[in-house]
Order: sequence, then structure tokens, then C-alpha cells
Amino acid sequence: MLEESGSGMDGLELEGVRPAAGQVVQAREAERLAVIDRVTRWGANRSDVVGVLLVGSCARGTARPESDVDLVVLTTDPSGYGEGGAWLRELSLGEVVRVREWGPVTEWRHATASGLEVELGITSTNWACTDPVDAGTRAVVVDGARPLYDPAGLLGALIGVCG
Repeated sequence: MLEESGSGMDGLELEGVRPAAGQVVQAREAERLAVIDRVTRWGANRSDVVGVLLVGSCARGTARPESDVDLVVLTTDPSGYGEGGAWLRELSLGEVVRVREWGPVTEWRHATASGLEVELGITSTNWACTDPVDAGTRAVVVDGARPLYDPAGLLGALIGVCG
């Protein structure tokens, strides 16, 4: 039986025996991939979502077991993403541990039951404007970005301009 000792995936124990480091890494990677897939499918099924972008270490392919998942969601209705909204229940990403404004982006940081942190940046389509590219947007994209849902090519164009 698996027990959690309170320190996230690192603390998983099997009848008092710590799993091998490789097992912890594989479990965390599987959880990250499941979260990324869930958010991508969710976004693709919403009429107001025009893009989902994976950013940071996961997008670069350099995520470590303690790395979080960073996603940017482009929507035509960012005001529809408030506390207590159905969208939070639909995504089921765990406890909301922080909500913070970063200019035009509202960061919703979640912690799953295992301790994986998931950051959703909710913003309008203006965030991906390419003429000109906002300095903050450029910094996020240059640090690592991979479009997950981009039916109109908006995020692909942004990445292309940011080089």
C-alpha cells in the first residue's frame, strides 16, 4: 500500500521502503503528462479558449521531479475565470494555493494531492500580440514554449517572432 509521508512524490513509501529514484521520477513525469493532457483537452473543448501554451522547464524538456507545470491559457473572456468558477472544478488540479496578477496574466497556482504544482496563467489573446511583442511575453516564450492547442496558429506565430 502506498503512503504519502507529506513531502510530495519524494515521500512515497511502499510498506516503509522508499521507491528507487527512477520510480519517483517516472511517477512525477506521468503525473505532469496527465495534467498537461487534461488542461489541453479542457481548453480544446471550450469555445472561449483560443490557445494553450506549455512554458518553462516542461516545454524545454528539462523538468526535474520538483519542477512545476506552467501553462498559459489564451481566452476571449479572461473575466470569466474567477474564484469559485466551474472551470476550477472541471480542471480538478487540486487546491488553489495562490492567485496573483502579472500584468495582463492572472496566475492560478494549484497543488495536487501529491504536491505537484500547476501554474495556469489566464490571459486574453492580446498577450500573444506580435506587433509588437510585449517584453514580458517575449521573456516567457524565449525561456521555453510549446503550443499544445493552437487552432488559429496564434501561438506558433508568437514563437516564430520571438525566435
